[in-house]
Amino acid sequence: MSAGPRILVVAPSWVGDALLSQPLLALLKRRDPEAMIDVLGPGWALPIFRRMPEVNEAIESPFLHGELALRKRLKIGRQLRARHYDRAYVLPNSFKSALVPLFARIPERIGFIGEARQWLLSDARRLDKHALPSLVRRFAHLAAARGAAVEGEVPNPRLRVEPAERERLMAHLGLVRPSRLVCFCPGAEYGPAKRWPPRYFGELAAALAAEGSAVWIVGSSRDRAIGDAICEVSAGAALNLCGRTALDQAVVLLSGADMVVTNDSGLMHVAAALDRPMLALYGSSSPAFTPPLSARARILKLDVPCSPCFERVCPLGHFDCMMKLMPDRVLAEIHRHCET
Repeated sequence: MSAGPRILVVAPSWVGDALLSQPLLALLKRRDPEAMIDVLGPGWALPIFRRMPEVNEAIESPFLHGELALRKRLKIGRQLRARHYDRAYVLPNSFKSALVPLFARIPERIGFIGEARQWLLSDARRLDKHALPSLVRRFAHLAAARGAAVEGEVPNPRLRVEPAERERLMAHLGLVRPSRLVCFCPGAEYGPAKRWPPRYFGELAAALAAEGSAVWIVGSSRDRAIGDAICEVSAGAALNLCGRTALDQAVVLLSGADMVVTNDSGLMHVAAALDRPMLALYGSSSPAFTPPLSARARILKLDVPCSPCFERVCPLGHFDCMMKLMPDRVLAEIHRHCET
């Protein structure tokens, strides 16, 4: 039995945000090495949290997006009372996300003020967006005592995959590890304004294949049509794996990539946490808020006047931030990245 505090972290719902919460967990362990940290998160994210060495147990939060489900939250809170948590960190800013720690009678409940939930938190902190411009630093700030700054460097998220696990998965999928592998992550759950055009991905795949690289397209079943379009434009130079892997399997495949080309997406943060060489393409969003946290990541973004707009769909209809980012420029950036 751990002699340290028992901590519950209520996790975010997006893949990228889930990964950006890991530095908070690392800081909590730095502060209390004997701390026992459990994470309450959506089912799809649990395999990600189970790869984080700081996490003792990943507990499923069975709520639909936007669902209040008051009775269900009360039931889960009552079940968690038996664990006698000392502290809870509530990372989403919603009212409902703070209910389970309250129902679990966790004495210290820490989070930012949002949605009139101050009375649900014992330590409700006002967010200074100028002092904490990035999401990872906002999460990490909660590890410090109220009114104090985080001591030392904020670590980058890190996920580990054993080579034997990767070999087993490739054998299961009927894949053979090529001599040079480039993975594309062409999806972005937030909306099309964050997605580089499939036609451009296809042209890039054809150019990379001509240079001797194998190209695998990685994503969810919702990205399958995008992957098919890329394959068609590339005349079969790319292999569409979208929908053939669960999220945890996608993590394993990306761990073997020699280069990842990705939109600003959850899989971008996965590739960064795996410390793979990466080129991240930004359009409507900003790398100032959620950058890929790896020294091996490069960001490519056109500074058109209307970007970042943070819209799901281009509000002006021209989509210049992505349409003017041509495949030959991306290919040249890949070459420069490989030379460094």
